[in-house]
Amino acid sequence: MANRLCYDKRFIAKEEKPLSLSRNRILTTHVGSLPRPQDVVDLLFAQDKGEPYDSARFDETMQRAVRDAVKKQADAGIDFVSDGEMSKISYATYIRHRLTGFEPGNVPRATPQDLDDFPEYRDKIASMGATPKYLRPICKGPIGVKNLAPLHADIEHLKNAVSETPGVEGFMTAASPGTIAVFQPNEFYPSHEAYLEALAGAMREEYETIVNSGLILSVDCPDLGMGRHIRFRDVDDDEFVRNAHLQVEALNHALANVPADRVRMHICWGNYEGPHTRDIPLAKVLGALFKAKPSQLLIEGANPRHEHEWELWKSHKLPAGKTLVPGVLDTSCNFVEHPQLVAQRILRYAELVGRDRVIAGTDCGFGTFAGFGAVYPTLCWMKLRSLREGADIASKELWAKTAPAGKKAASAKRASGKPSPKKASPKPAKKKASVKKTARKR
Repeated sequence: MANRLCYDKRFIAKEEKPLSLSRNRILTTHVGSLPRPQDVVDLLFAQDKGEPYDSARFDETMQRAVRDAVKKQADAGIDFVSDGEMSKISYATYIRHRLTGFEPGNVPRATPQDLDDFPEYRDKIASMGATPKYLRPICKGPIGVKNLAPLHADIEHLKNAVSETPGVEGFMTAASPGTIAVFQPNEFYPSHEAYLEALAGAMREEYETIVNSGLILSVDCPDLGMGRHIRFRDVDDDEFVRNAHLQVEALNHALANVPADRVRMHICWGNYEGPHTRDIPLAKVLGALFKAKPSQLLIEGANPRHEHEWELWKSHKLPAGKTLVPGVLDTSCNFVEHPQLVAQRILRYAELVGRDRVIAGTDCGFGTFAGFGAVYPTLCWMKLRSLREGADIASKELWAKTAPAGKKAASAKRASGKPSPKKASPKPAKKKASVKKTARKR
């Protein structure tokens, strides 16, 4: 194991390329998942239920879906694009197809505490089909790597699509050890810590494989937010934060051989429409986030329960080497944000942490579970176009502030769309008086 990891470290150092950060405009991205076409959804559910399906057709369908998703992201103006998690039935349960120790079960999906506080509302949205359906993995044996062929197929599909799409860089999502531990029941390991340790060792290979391929790794960490009102609903905030630090330590261990600037992490409080009155404040988990290795922090910032938290950056300094990727689009509703509103949100963050340390993002994914998503697919792409337009508006203002006076004027004229007035022809220069004449006048 030691020799293999030493080799991996040399390989990563050789292949490492710094994350592209713009110096003249705000770049855009999103959390990862996107609406999946129905033929993709049908194949994913057949696979998850253990029903027979054509593997060649599965691969062909996923390849086509990824290519289409990348093209749509590029057309919308997104800079960092994903495969939309096309081959995954959900952001975390996909791991049972890649790791040993997990068996599918019909254990009821944990309900967020804020929904349990309002049972009539909870039952109403459930009856309307507003809850995802999938088999929940349960840990019943030793965890290890079982099959990474699906990961290699995902990487190939995304890299091929990115190579056909100029001007974009690809990222691939993966579940964090903490996310798996918090949301997939453990019936084998003696403690939460032991479960985390096993998961960190097993997920390490997936993380390193993604980064070695040249893609950016994006780790999903809803355990650090949503975990509070699901798994840790019966303890106090201090106990939750203590466990959050343990989960970050497990993540850092799994990322030991991965360069920080090739990894990003996403924290959220649940991508669902609900009261969210049990969400733990961002301020209480920032300490754990700051200790995490990933250089980019994707944090909710557009929904009504967390938008106000942009003010935290007045009193909390973003650590050196970190980039903030605030959510400026709400992914739990079908309102298409006006580009001006998107720009306003971006400007708040940029003015506090610096324009070069902000990338515009989304609160969460648009297809967290296959076949399920609050945002209608067509409106998803409209939202992403608004993200690009808002980022362009913010960029003009941010970069105009430091432009020389002449460039500022030129920029303002271009922005107004008014033609510049014609310059008057210069008057012919008068002939200089002779030295003798000048001397006589004196």
